Amino acid sequence: MSELDNIPATHKAPLLAGVVGFPIDHSRSPLMHNYWLKRYGIKGHYIPISLSGAEFVAGIRSLPRLGFKGVNITIPHKVTMLGLADTVTDRAALIGAVNTIAFKPDGTIWADNTDGYGFIQNMRQNAPLWKAASGPALVLGAGGAARAVISALLAEGVTELRLANRTRQRAQLLADQFGAKVQVVDWNRASDAVDGAETIVNTTSLGMQGQPDLPIMLDLAPKTATVSDLVYTPLITPLLESAMALGLVAVDGLGMLLHQGVPGFEQWFEHRPEVDEGLRMAVLDR
Repeated sequence: MSELDNIPATHKAPLLAGVVGFPIDHSRSPLMHNYWLKRYGIKGHYIPISLSGAEFVAGIRSLPRLGFKGVNITIPHKVTMLGLADTVTDRAALIGAVNTIAFKPDGTIWADNTDGYGFIQNMRQNAPLWKAASGPALVLGAGGAARAVISALLAEGVTELRLANRTRQRAQLLADQFGAKVQVVDWNRASDAVDGAETIVNTTSLGMQGQPDLPIMLDLAPKTATVSDLVYTPLITPLLESAMALGLVAVDGLGMLLHQGVPGFEQWFEHRPEVDEGLRMAVLDR
């Protein structure tokens, strides 16, 4: 038992967590976690922390001394953090990047990647009839988000995964890593690969505000297909508009952001939060 255990709860220091990136002003994670802290009456703070590449290692090492229980890690530090952690979950190792860390009492750093978890939970919440194993999946893009989505879909039992990226070589590297179920499709044939795909996921930035639209046609998609776009600015992207016009199930990307935050919050603040409409409104209101 430490001396802190004898201090009345009302006098204990607030619990601290945050998000580390560079730049960090764009992050909506503080809106999310501070909403939860207020909702559940937890004495704590979630703080955005800007650390450049040169500052990152020393900055992370200093956080436990400042009282932090852990932090989220975002661009451009997700891969660097993998090499700093003492314990890495299997899913973070497979994805090759970290987005959540916790500082343990023995001084070690535990690291995880909850992006794939967030993707699956978002699909389950907003497309209740969706099942990864119901048919082939088409994933567009081959960056870090694609790695998380591919890993999660394979873990959920998808039998065939078609992967298309503007640079075929990057897609081939992922296919080589994840195995025979992943088949690379040329970018200019991606609309053809929609044929028979029960799950279609955009992990690129195309369709984001200020970016060109995603040049994919959904006409060949099965009527039972579910289309997800990880972009959430705008919330309804041109891809999702096309999906809804065809009567397909459309899942926006905000829910993935919200759900990926659940495991970290529970780890740091010892309470499992809920993702609901109140949270969505709080995060969109900025």
